[in-house]
Amino acid sequence: MDHRRSSVSTVLASWAMGIWEALVRATRAAIMIDEEKPYRPEAYYMRGPGPKWREKQAQARNSALR
Repeated sequence: MDHRRSSVSTVLASWAMGIWEALVRATRAAIMIDEEKPYRPEAYYMRGPGPKWREKQAQARNSALR
């Protein structure tokens, strides 16, 4: 009976280590992907008001003049 417990615990430990290693590999891969893509602030830079803003301002200006 003691031999069976030892065998089961060995299998469970091996299974847990396999899952742990897969998790570590996936985490490392995700980190490497993030490091390959540098932050580019110009991609997020807003260059000024867009057409919707201009349309709203024109409507507000026209209604204020009336």
